[in-house]
Amino acid sequence: MVDAETVRRVGILAPMHPELEPIVRKLELEDERDGEQFRGRAGNVEVVAMLTTMGMVAGAEAARRMLELEVDLVMVVGIAGGVSQTSVTIGDVIMPEVVIERSTGRTFTPSWFHDHRAHGHLSCGDDLILDQTVLDGMHDLGVIAVDMETAAAAAVCEDAGVPWAVFRSISDYAGEGLVDQSLFAMTNPDGTADVEAITKWLEENPDKLEVLTRLAHDSQLATEAASDAAIRACFAL
Repeated sequence: MVDAETVRRVGILAPMHPELEPIVRKLELEDERDGEQFRGRAGNVEVVAMLTTMGMVAGAEAARRMLELEVDLVMVVGIAGGVSQTSVTIGDVIMPEVVIERSTGRTFTPSWFHDHRAHGHLSCGDDLILDQTVLDGMHDLGVIAVDMETAAAAAVCEDAGVPWAVFRSISDYAGEGLVDQSLFAMTNPDGTADVEAITKWLEENPDKLEVLTRLAHDSQLATEAASDAAIRACFAL
């Protein structure tokens, strides 16, 4: 549990611009570093929100930069892929009991406070898992979602003795393959789309427009839900 009385500054890490935008908008944060770092307040606490970009290395580096700002608590906020449709639905916000770094097997325990209830395991790594058999095996071990940054940020925070939490919302199901290697390759590190590449891809695959439309809708639903949960937590401090 987090001792709310000791938290005066909260750092929010968002891997992608679409995940950062609703936090900035809803808290009316001020840009202090060219769209990559913002600052403001949520009730009694100061908030610093930072773009990490995607991947484990980027997540760790951003966490180190955030700790240099002397924050008392770090929140990782964004979207995640669901492992099974039987355990999570699109737009669900997950606050896992355990976060797992797939490459090492190291586990991390988030800090919780207010009325948030921890549930399930979140598995993190740079690899894009699409094999449903693998996902089913993960689900059998208690994993309900996957992402590419949380465990890296958690390792930095735990090694430094700084409490951290995670708010991830389900934007898609990994096993459906809607976000496959080709689509992932057309996404910039900050989560924005490579417009030229996607335009060409849609010309060659016009049937994929429905997939992109669905992903855009569900991702927006998820980013709004994750940001709302994180903001409520900030105001509770």
